[in-house]
Amino acid sequence: MKHYDAIIIGAGQAGTPLAKKLAMAGKKTAVIEKRIVGGTCINDGCTPTKAMIASARAIYKAKTAGDLGVQIESIQVDFKKIKSRKDEIVKSFQESAQKGIESTEGLDLIMAEATFSGEKELTITNSKGEKEVLTADWIFINTGTKTIIPEINGLDTIKYLTSTTILDLEEVPEHLVVVGGNYIGLEFGQMFHRFGSNVTILEKSSSIMGREDADVSEEITKILKEEGLNILTETTIESLTENDGKVTVSLKAKGKTEEVIATHILIAVGRSPQTESLNLDVAGIKADEKGNVIVNDQLETNIKGIYALGDVKGGPAFTHIAYNDYTIVYRNLIENASLSTEGRPVPYCMFTDPQLGRIGISEKEAEKKGLDYIVAKIPMKQVARGIETNETLGFMKAIVDRKTKEILGASILASEGGEIMSVLQMAMQGGITYDQIRYNVFAHPTYSESLNNLFMKLED
Repeated sequence: MKHYDAIIIGAGQAGTPLAKKLAMAGKKTAVIEKRIVGGTCINDGCTPTKAMIASARAIYKAKTAGDLGVQIESIQVDFKKIKSRKDEIVKSFQESAQKGIESTEGLDLIMAEATFSGEKELTITNSKGEKEVLTADWIFINTGTKTIIPEINGLDTIKYLTSTTILDLEEVPEHLVVVGGNYIGLEFGQMFHRFGSNVTILEKSSSIMGREDADVSEEITKILKEEGLNILTETTIESLTENDGKVTVSLKAKGKTEEVIATHILIAVGRSPQTESLNLDVAGIKADEKGNVIVNDQLETNIKGIYALGDVKGGPAFTHIAYNDYTIVYRNLIENASLSTEGRPVPYCMFTDPQLGRIGISEKEAEKKGLDYIVAKIPMKQVARGIETNETLGFMKAIVDRKTKEILGASILASEGGEIMSVLQMAMQGGITYDQIRYNVFAHPTYSESLNNLFMKLED
């Protein structure tokens, strides 16, 4: 039995920097990783998908260059090169993360799977089946999430894709059916359509992007349909059958039975926490009905000295939230701070084209809370920078408090939606009201300059 001051389970975007910082603070630390250092973000999430989306956008810009007076007669998509570029970027990021761990004094990287065998005790099993028992004063769970595989008749008889395995494709699918009309499914759907696939998106709800306001969902639907994607809502899959490399998808769309013939099926209905193999109950750690580890606002579980960081604890499943989790825990434990997750901003961006940048509350959330609010909204076709660059799809929208003029939230569906959203986030955190932004001096011509025009819509 080997004892550490701290053990981190999972070398993701919270676990890796936390392990390094704890070791640098003089704590004898181990990080246990069962798959690949770097977690979902580097290996099969943000990094590879955004690298490929950049290639897909280049194809789209080449095809629409004629609108700017530039005629491109032939566009050749070298998918093998696109994949190779993506793989090289992932390898570079992953190797850098692993080197950072291995070069940190007082930090052990252990490639194995961990299971609780006591309250502060872990039994680890490496790839050879060899076992070892480790104990620690502090244990941090950073095991992330995995793809939810829904119960669909015939799914277990076909070769389906997940957000991980689709990144290993060597050729562009002829017809990709995406099961799930939310962030992951829409990014992959648009991307592969731009690579040359026919794409059908199946969503069981009445609209895609059900978490967002209706006008956001409607606008994204319109944009994607006009680009050529087929989007079916209120749709359930009755069965899947495979013959000669083609999958027949029997479904009910708004009560009508139909069939779609696909070459590839992507399952993108959501993700669930990777806690099944941890044996949390052995350590007395509480989890909710979905398996999410329950923590307080300082990220500690019901067992003192055991923490959960990142997606495994439920709530907003974003890399930047996981990283912020690490900074909160580290500063509290090592710097004697008293930080919490309560009230922290939760920005996010969906990297469709145009992007959807989101911060704060939506209009439907404001309405549900009974707030006295007003809405500022401007279409991108009225934004000077958008017109000049031929990026006029989408709109800017902000929710503000009628009396205090405080900005409560924003939905920015625009070419640089994430960057514009970040400007509003800084304003919200700094207590800058919309009337101050309305008359602020921004550089011309930028996208953020049109925040002037957005809030002119609320001129008294």
